[in-house]
Amino acid sequence: MSSETISQELRGAPVAKAITEELAVQVEELRAEGIIPRLVIVRIGQKSDDLTYERAAYMRAEKVGFEVETIELPEDATQKQVNTTFDQVSADASVHGCLPMRPFPAGIDEHEALQHLTPEKDVDCATDSMLLATLCGTPGALGPCTAEAVLALLDFYQVPLEGASIAVVGRSNVIGRPVAALLSARNATVTVCHSKTKDLAATLKQADVVVVAAGRAHLIGADYVRAGQTIIDVGINWDEAAQKLVGDVDTEQVAPLVSAYTPVPGGVGSVTTAILARHVVAAAQRMLA
Repeated sequence: MSSETISQELRGAPVAKAITEELAVQVEELRAEGIIPRLVIVRIGQKSDDLTYERAAYMRAEKVGFEVETIELPEDATQKQVNTTFDQVSADASVHGCLPMRPFPAGIDEHEALQHLTPEKDVDCATDSMLLATLCGTPGALGPCTAEAVLALLDFYQVPLEGASIAVVGRSNVIGRPVAALLSARNATVTVCHSKTKDLAATLKQADVVVVAAGRAHLIGADYVRAGQTIIDVGINWDEAAQKLVGDVDTEQVAPLVSAYTPVPGGVGSVTTAILARHVVAAAQRMLA
Protein backbone atom coordinates (compact mmCIF):
# COMPACT_ATOMS: atom_id res chain seq x y z
CA MET A 1 0.00 0.00 0.00
CA SER A 2 1.39 3.38 -0.91
CA SER A 3 1.97 6.04 1.69
CA GLU A 4 -0.77 8.10 0.03
CA THR A 5 -3.42 5.46 0.66
CA ILE A 6 -5.47 5.91 3.81
CA SER A 7 -7.00 2.82 5.37
CA GLN A 8 -10.72 2.93 6.15
CA GLU A 9 -11.82 2.84 9.78
CA LEU A 10 -14.93 0.66 10.02
CA ARG A 11 -16.81 2.23 12.91
CA GLY A 12 -19.77 0.46 14.46
CA ALA A 13 -21.98 3.45 15.29
CA PRO A 14 -23.41 3.94 11.76
CA VAL A 15 -24.14 0.20 11.55
CA ALA A 16 -25.93 0.18 14.89
CA LYS A 17 -27.89 3.31 13.96
CA ALA A 18 -29.18 1.76 10.74
CA ILE A 19 -30.23 -1.45 12.51
CA THR A 20 -31.89 0.50 15.33
CA GLU A 21 -33.96 2.62 12.95
CA GLU A 22 -35.15 -0.47 11.09
CA LEU A 23 -36.09 -2.23 14.34
CA ALA A 24 -37.97 0.77 15.72
CA VAL A 25 -40.39 0.51 12.79
CA GLN A 26 -40.85 -3.22 13.39
CA VAL A 27 -41.56 -2.67 17.09
CA GLU A 28 -44.25 -0.12 16.21
CA GLU A 29 -45.86 -2.77 14.02
CA LEU A 30 -45.71 -5.31 16.86
CA ARG A 31 -47.23 -2.85 19.33
CA ALA A 32 -50.07 -2.27 16.89
CA GLU A 33 -50.72 -6.01 17.16
CA GLY A 34 -50.68 -5.82 20.96
CA ILE A 35 -47.20 -7.32 21.34
CA ILE A 36 -44.54 -5.48 23.33
CA PRO A 37 -41.14 -7.18 22.93
CA ARG A 38 -39.58 -7.88 26.33
CA LEU A 39 -36.04 -8.87 27.28
CA VAL A 40 -34.95 -10.22 30.64
CA ILE A 41 -31.27 -10.02 31.58
CA VAL A 42 -30.07 -12.56 34.15
CA ARG A 43 -26.98 -11.34 35.96
CA ILE A 44 -25.13 -13.03 38.82
CA GLY A 45 -23.17 -10.55 40.93
CA GLN A 46 -21.95 -7.17 39.74
CA LYS A 47 -18.99 -7.63 37.42
CA SER A 48 -18.05 -4.35 35.78
CA ASP A 49 -18.09 -5.89 32.27
CA ASP A 50 -21.61 -7.20 32.82
CA LEU A 51 -22.84 -3.87 34.15
CA THR A 52 -21.35 -1.98 31.19
CA TYR A 53 -23.03 -4.27 28.67
CA GLU A 54 -26.27 -4.18 30.62
CA ARG A 55 -26.36 -0.37 30.52
CA ALA A 56 -25.74 -0.46 26.78
CA ALA A 57 -28.59 -2.96 26.34
CA TYR A 58 -30.98 -0.68 28.23
CA MET A 59 -29.99 2.28 26.08
CA ARG A 60 -30.53 0.26 22.90
CA ALA A 61 -33.90 -0.98 24.14
CA GLU A 62 -35.03 2.59 24.74
CA LYS A 63 -34.08 3.60 21.19
CA VAL A 64 -35.77 0.58 19.63
CA GLY A 65 -38.83 0.72 21.86
CA PHE A 66 -38.94 -2.60 23.69
CA GLU A 67 -39.01 -3.43 27.40
CA VAL A 68 -36.08 -4.78 29.40
CA GLU A 69 -35.57 -5.77 33.01
CA THR A 70 -32.77 -7.34 35.01
CA ILE A 71 -32.95 -10.26 37.41
CA GLU A 72 -29.90 -9.89 39.64
CA LEU A 73 -28.78 -12.89 41.65
CA PRO A 74 -26.18 -12.63 44.42
CA GLU A 75 -22.58 -13.56 43.74
CA ASP A 76 -23.01 -16.55 46.07
CA ALA A 77 -26.20 -17.78 44.40
CA THR A 78 -26.68 -21.53 44.48
CA GLN A 79 -27.04 -23.76 41.46
CA LYS A 80 -30.68 -24.31 42.39
CA GLN A 81 -31.37 -20.56 42.51
CA VAL A 82 -29.87 -20.06 39.06
CA ASN A 83 -31.68 -23.05 37.57
CA THR A 84 -34.98 -21.91 39.07
CA THR A 85 -34.52 -18.40 37.68
CA PHE A 86 -34.22 -19.73 34.13
CA ASP A 87 -37.21 -22.00 34.72
CA GLN A 88 -39.27 -18.95 35.71
CA VAL A 89 -38.10 -16.88 32.74
CA SER A 90 -38.89 -19.76 30.38
CA ALA A 91 -42.40 -20.10 31.84
CA ASP A 92 -43.20 -16.38 31.68
CA ALA A 93 -45.26 -15.81 28.53
CA SER A 94 -44.58 -12.04 28.62
CA VAL A 95 -40.82 -12.61 28.11
CA HIS A 96 -39.66 -12.99 24.52
CA GLY A 97 -35.90 -13.02 25.04
CA CYS A 98 -33.43 -13.83 27.80
CA LEU A 99 -29.81 -12.69 27.98
CA PRO A 100 -27.69 -14.63 30.51
CA MET A 101 -24.62 -12.62 31.49
CA ARG A 102 -21.77 -15.06 30.98
CA PRO A 103 -19.44 -16.44 32.12
CA PHE A 104 -21.14 -17.37 35.38
CA PRO A 105 -19.17 -17.23 38.65
CA ALA A 106 -17.08 -20.21 39.71
CA GLY A 107 -19.22 -22.81 41.43
CA ILE A 108 -22.14 -22.47 39.00
CA ASP A 109 -22.38 -25.14 36.32
CA GLU A 110 -23.21 -22.94 33.35
CA HIS A 111 -24.15 -25.83 31.10
CA GLU A 112 -26.57 -27.27 33.67
CA ALA A 113 -28.16 -23.88 34.33
CA LEU A 114 -28.75 -23.16 30.65
CA GLN A 115 -30.58 -26.46 30.22
CA HIS A 116 -33.36 -24.65 32.11
CA LEU A 117 -33.66 -21.89 29.50
CA THR A 118 -36.01 -22.63 26.64
CA PRO A 119 -34.12 -22.17 23.34
CA GLU A 120 -36.97 -20.09 21.90
CA LYS A 121 -36.07 -17.31 24.35
CA ASP A 122 -32.30 -17.64 23.89
CA VAL A 123 -31.29 -14.41 22.13
CA ASP A 124 -27.50 -14.78 22.49
CA CYS A 125 -26.90 -18.41 21.49
CA ALA A 126 -26.28 -19.54 25.07
CA THR A 127 -28.06 -22.90 24.81
CA ASP A 128 -26.78 -26.02 23.09
CA SER A 129 -29.84 -26.10 20.85
CA MET A 130 -29.37 -22.57 19.52
CA LEU A 131 -25.63 -23.08 19.05
CA LEU A 132 -26.25 -26.27 17.08
CA ALA A 133 -28.86 -24.50 14.96
CA THR A 134 -26.38 -21.71 14.26
CA LEU A 135 -23.57 -24.09 13.31
CA CYS A 136 -25.95 -26.07 11.08
CA GLY A 137 -27.27 -22.94 9.38
CA THR A 138 -30.85 -23.62 10.48
CA PRO A 139 -33.19 -20.86 9.25
CA GLY A 140 -34.24 -18.57 12.09
CA ALA A 141 -31.31 -19.48 14.33
CA LEU A 142 -30.13 -16.59 16.51
CA GLY A 143 -26.34 -16.74 16.61
CA PRO A 144 -24.15 -15.09 19.24
CA CYS A 145 -24.75 -11.33 19.10
CA THR A 146 -21.05 -10.53 18.71
CA ALA A 147 -20.58 -13.09 15.92
CA GLU A 148 -23.56 -11.71 14.01
CA ALA A 149 -22.31 -8.17 14.64
CA VAL A 150 -19.17 -9.06 12.66
CA LEU A 151 -21.28 -9.98 9.61
CA ALA A 152 -23.53 -6.93 10.03
CA LEU A 153 -20.49 -4.69 9.99
CA LEU A 154 -18.95 -6.40 6.96
CA ASP A 155 -22.25 -6.13 5.09
CA PHE A 156 -22.76 -2.48 5.97
CA TYR A 157 -19.35 -1.56 4.60
CA GLN A 158 -19.91 -3.80 1.57
CA VAL A 159 -16.93 -6.06 2.16
CA PRO A 160 -17.30 -8.98 -0.32
CA LEU A 161 -17.80 -12.33 1.40
CA GLU A 162 -18.77 -14.73 -1.37
CA GLY A 163 -15.64 -16.46 -2.58
CA ALA A 164 -13.45 -14.50 -0.16
CA SER A 165 -10.65 -16.11 1.81
CA ILE A 166 -11.29 -15.41 5.50
CA ALA A 167 -9.15 -16.32 8.50
CA VAL A 168 -10.75 -16.46 11.96
CA VAL A 169 -8.38 -16.35 14.94
CA GLY A 170 -10.09 -18.09 17.86
CA ARG A 171 -12.33 -21.15 18.12
CA SER A 172 -14.60 -20.47 21.09
CA ASN A 173 -18.30 -21.35 20.97
CA VAL A 174 -19.06 -17.71 21.76
CA ILE A 175 -17.39 -16.12 18.73
CA GLY A 176 -14.81 -18.14 16.80
CA ARG A 177 -16.77 -21.22 15.73
CA PRO A 178 -20.11 -19.46 15.18
CA VAL A 179 -18.62 -16.62 13.13
CA ALA A 180 -16.75 -19.17 11.01
CA ALA A 181 -20.03 -21.01 10.39
CA LEU A 182 -21.89 -17.80 9.52
CA LEU A 183 -19.17 -16.75 7.09
CA SER A 184 -19.05 -20.20 5.52
CA ALA A 185 -22.82 -20.02 5.00
CA ARG A 186 -22.16 -16.84 2.98
CA ASN A 187 -19.90 -18.87 0.66
CA ALA A 188 -16.60 -17.63 2.06
CA THR A 189 -13.65 -19.98 2.35
CA VAL A 190 -12.89 -19.96 6.07
CA THR A 191 -9.75 -21.01 7.93
CA VAL A 192 -10.05 -21.25 11.72
CA CYS A 193 -6.78 -20.51 13.51
CA HIS A 194 -5.83 -20.99 17.15
CA SER A 195 -2.90 -21.25 19.55
CA LYS A 196 -1.64 -24.45 17.88
CA THR A 197 -1.74 -23.07 14.32
CA LYS A 198 1.69 -23.34 12.69
CA ASP A 199 3.02 -20.09 11.23
CA LEU A 200 -0.05 -18.02 12.08
CA ALA A 201 1.40 -14.96 10.35
CA ALA A 202 1.70 -16.73 7.01
CA THR A 203 -1.85 -18.06 7.26
CA LEU A 204 -3.32 -14.66 8.06
CA LYS A 205 -1.44 -12.92 5.25
CA GLN A 206 -3.13 -15.20 2.71
CA ALA A 207 -6.62 -14.08 3.77
CA ASP A 208 -8.70 -11.27 2.28
CA VAL A 209 -10.45 -10.73 5.62
CA VAL A 210 -9.10 -11.51 9.09
CA VAL A 211 -11.43 -11.78 12.10
CA VAL A 212 -9.51 -11.77 15.38
CA ALA A 213 -11.25 -13.11 18.49
CA ALA A 214 -8.42 -14.55 20.54
CA GLY A 215 -8.76 -12.59 23.76
CA ARG A 216 -5.09 -11.55 23.81
CA ALA A 217 -4.20 -7.87 23.72
CA HIS A 218 -2.19 -6.77 20.67
CA LEU A 219 -1.68 -10.35 19.48
CA ILE A 220 -1.75 -9.31 15.82
CA GLY A 221 0.90 -6.83 14.73
CA ALA A 222 2.45 -5.63 11.48
CA ASP A 223 4.08 -8.99 10.73
CA TYR A 224 0.68 -10.71 10.49
CA VAL A 225 -1.00 -8.54 7.85
CA ARG A 226 -0.54 -7.30 4.30
CA ALA A 227 -1.86 -4.55 2.07
CA GLY A 228 -5.41 -4.93 0.80
CA GLN A 229 -6.82 -6.78 3.79
CA THR A 230 -9.84 -6.02 5.99
CA ILE A 231 -9.14 -6.62 9.68
CA ILE A 232 -12.02 -7.16 12.11
CA ASP A 233 -10.94 -6.92 15.75
CA VAL A 234 -13.41 -8.54 18.17
CA GLY A 235 -11.09 -8.46 21.18
CA ILE A 236 -11.74 -6.25 24.19
CA ASN A 237 -8.88 -6.20 26.70
CA TRP A 238 -7.91 -3.83 29.49
CA ASP A 239 -4.38 -2.47 29.08
CA GLU A 240 -3.25 -1.78 32.63
CA ALA A 241 -0.19 0.20 31.57
CA ALA A 242 -2.12 2.45 29.18
CA GLN A 243 -5.25 2.46 31.34
CA LYS A 244 -7.55 1.91 28.38
CA LEU A 245 -9.41 -0.72 26.38
CA VAL A 246 -7.46 -2.28 23.52
CA GLY A 247 -8.18 -4.98 20.99
CA ASP A 248 -6.44 -8.18 19.94
CA VAL A 249 -4.92 -6.19 17.06
CA ASP A 250 -2.15 -3.65 17.53
CA THR A 251 -3.99 -0.92 15.63
CA GLU A 252 -1.06 1.50 15.54
CA GLN A 253 0.99 -1.09 13.68
CA VAL A 254 -1.73 -2.60 11.52
CA ALA A 255 -3.92 0.34 10.45
CA PRO A 256 -1.35 1.98 8.13
CA LEU A 257 -0.77 -1.30 6.28
CA VAL A 258 -4.25 -2.66 5.51
CA SER A 259 -7.25 -1.43 3.51
CA ALA A 260 -9.74 -1.37 6.38
CA TYR A 261 -9.91 -2.14 10.08
CA THR A 262 -12.23 -1.86 13.07
CA PRO A 263 -11.21 0.28 16.06
CA VAL A 264 -11.42 -0.84 19.70
CA PRO A 265 -13.48 0.56 21.24
CA GLY A 266 -15.97 1.80 18.67
CA GLY A 267 -16.02 -1.11 16.25
CA VAL A 268 -17.73 -4.50 16.56
CA GLY A 269 -18.75 -3.91 20.17
CA SER A 270 -20.87 -0.94 19.14
CA VAL A 271 -22.99 -3.21 16.93
CA THR A 272 -23.51 -6.03 19.43
CA THR A 273 -26.42 -4.50 21.36
CA ALA A 274 -28.13 -3.66 18.06
CA ILE A 275 -27.97 -7.34 17.13
CA LEU A 276 -29.29 -8.22 20.60
CA ALA A 277 -32.24 -5.91 19.92
CA ARG A 278 -32.76 -7.53 16.52
CA HIS A 279 -32.97 -10.94 18.18
CA VAL A 280 -35.46 -9.77 20.81
CA VAL A 281 -37.68 -8.33 18.09
CA ALA A 282 -37.35 -11.50 16.00
CA ALA A 283 -38.36 -13.61 19.01
CA ALA A 284 -41.43 -11.41 19.53
CA GLN A 285 -42.33 -11.55 15.83
CA ARG A 286 -42.59 -15.34 16.05
CA MET A 287 -45.76 -14.83 18.08
CA LEU A 288 -47.40 -13.50 14.91
CA ALA A 289 -46.42 -16.52 12.83
